[in-house]
Amino acid sequence: MTPQAFEEVAFRFDAGAESLVGVVTLPAAGPSSSVGVLVVVGGPQYRVGSHRQFVLLARHLAARGHAVMRFDCTGMGDSTGPEQPFTARDGDIRAAIDAFVAQVPAITGVAIWGLCDAASAALFYAPTDGRVRQLVLLNPWVRSDAGLARTHLKHYYGSRLADRVFWGNLLRGKVGVLRALKGFFATLVAARSGAQKDEESLGFQARMARGWKRFGGDILLICSGDDLTGREFVDHAARDGEWTGLTLQARVERCDLAEADHTFSRAEWRDRVAQLTADWLDDRVAKSPTLRRRSDQDATSGDARAIA
Repeated sequence: MTPQAFEEVAFRFDAGAESLVGVVTLPAAGPSSSVGVLVVVGGPQYRVGSHRQFVLLARHLAARGHAVMRFDCTGMGDSTGPEQPFTARDGDIRAAIDAFVAQVPAITGVAIWGLCDAASAALFYAPTDGRVRQLVLLNPWVRSDAGLARTHLKHYYGSRLADRVFWGNLLRGKVGVLRALKGFFATLVAARSGAQKDEESLGFQARMARGWKRFGGDILLICSGDDLTGREFVDHAARDGEWTGLTLQARVERCDLAEADHTFSRAEWRDRVAQLTADWLDDRVAKSPTLRRRSDQDATSGDARAIA
C-alpha cells in the first residue's frame, strides 16, 4: 500500500473561555516551509468546508510541503460557545495561530487562507499580528444593499439584455414582462437610494480596506466569475475611494476563474484553487534551510492518519 503524503492530528485549544477544535495536516516528511497555512472558515461552515474543499485543500498543500491547520470557530462545528459574527473573529484567529505554532514548532509564521467573510475577517486581523506573512483571499465579502443592487444591474440585467434567448422568450410570452420590469426598477431604486447611505457610513468594508493597507505582506486574490459576491467585491474595490488602487498593488496577484461559483463546487474549480494556492505559496514563501525534507526512508515510515 502506497503511504499517504500527509498525516493529520485533531486537537482542542482554548480561545478565551471557549474550547475550539482544530486539525493540523502535515507533510509525511515534515514541513519544508517555515510558513504554515491557516484556513479560516467563514459563514455557516465548519472545518470541512463546502464540498469538503478545506479537507482536500489541506491535503494538497501538505503534499507540496506545507503544514496546514483548519479549525471550527467559536459556536460552529465541534467548538463551544455562541456563534460569533465574522467581524469578531480576532480572538479565534489569534488563538488558532498560537495553537498552530505550538503543534508545529517548525513554523514561525502563517499564511491565512479565507473564503467569503473569512477573507474579510483575515483582513481585519492580519495587520495586528506579525506572524501573518501572506493572505489568500477568495471572493471577499463586502455585501451591502446598494452594492448588491449595483452588481445585479451590471452583471445580471446587463447580461440578460444582451441574451438572444431572453429576448426570444420575451417575444414568445415566456417571460413575465411586468414582473421583469418591476424587478429591474426595484433594483435600480435600491442601487441609487443605497449610494448615499454607503457614503455616510464607513462600515466593515472600510475596515477591510484599511486592514489591506496596513498589512505589509503579499496577497493572492482569487475571484469567481459566476458569483455575485466575487463580482460585488471587484466592483466595490474599483469604485470605492477607500479601495483605490489596492487590488492593483505589485504585491497583489489576482486570479479570476471565469466559470467558477462562490464555493468552487466542481472538482476542476476546487483543484484549480488548490493548485493556484500551492504555486503562489511556493513562489512567495522562502524555504528555510533548517526545514529541508528528511530522507526518503523517513518520509515513508509510520502510518498516516486521515481525519475529516
